[in-house]
Amino acid sequence: MRTTKDRIRHALSFEIIALFLVIPLGAWIFGRPLDDIGIVAVVSATIATGWNYLYNLMFDHALLRINGRVQKSIVVRIFHAVLFEAGLLLVLLPFIAWYLSMSLLEAFLMDISFAVFYLLYAFAFNWAYDLIFPVPALNQSGHHSTAAKRQETA
Repeated sequence: MRTTKDRIRHALSFEIIALFLVIPLGAWIFGRPLDDIGIVAVVSATIATGWNYLYNLMFDHALLRINGRVQKSIVVRIFHAVLFEAGLLLVLLPFIAWYLSMSLLEAFLMDISFAVFYLLYAFAFNWAYDLIFPVPALNQSGHHSTAAKRQETA
């Protein structure tokens, strides 16, 4: 399992990098002012950051209970990303429609576009994150090895 510090690093780095990509792309694609897309993106990212932390914690606990480990196969990574985005879509839809003064259908189409971006981005980001910051190995007693503990504190 990942530490709280690692989960916070993961969530914050995920959202910050995404904002640098999604705000200019969203303004350009949807023909909206940069500040309107920026507000939607920042509020969405703030909500998503909390959801990211809770969702990944719950997902890892479920994986650990079901599989006895938290490593993810490609199929599990796809399921993980799709389920995350579906939950977030339901929460963000009313806010986007209200803030941008658009219909729920228009907001849905915009949110789906963002969700597709984040779906692909989440898959790539999480895979890269796991390569750069691997999950610490557990010894037979279910505790982190001494080497893994040293790595966590670095």
